[in-house]
Amino acid sequence: MLSVLRKARLKDKEMRILMLGLDNSGKTTIVKRIMNEDVNSVSPTLGFIIKTIDYEGYKLNIWDVGGQKTLRTYWKNYFEKTDTLIWVVDATDSERLEDCRAELKGLLLQEVRFLSVPQVGPGQLADFPQRLMGASLLVFKNKSDVPGCMTTDDIREVCALEMRYLVDQVLHF
Repeated sequence: MLSVLRKARLKDKEMRILMLGLDNSGKTTIVKRIMNEDVNSVSPTLGFIIKTIDYEGYKLNIWDVGGQKTLRTYWKNYFEKTDTLIWVVDATDSERLEDCRAELKGLLLQEVRFLSVPQVGPGQLADFPQRLMGASLLVFKNKSDVPGCMTTDDIREVCALEMRYLVDQVLHF
């Protein structure tokens, strides 16, 4: 996380982190662990939760957005001013890995289309919010401590991830 913070080199030392992924991927549990909160009774997130933590001199605003199908169409509304998008993948849910890939791809392609709208006239592009431009993407392999979970290569292959970094470790907070 510190390398992402340093890369951002935020002048005001404040960062907006958006956590997305399918329902039950563990987004809220990750946030609760970071905040040192009880993780024994985690309910599905209906809407979104914002948590703020001070980390190494940075103020991190973590937006945990629900992953249910009914909420996914609203994800794009949380993009603006996002510094880092953390996409959480449930390594134990091989049955929905294709859905996970499709949702991530759809988000990123939708954003590319949004930023390169050809019908926008001169001077109008400034009216569009920058949203995810310049944001870092971290794909977080969650529940990797569960026996029989998918490997990092399984996830990378199905999701067609052409990236060097996919978090593949058990984090202890």
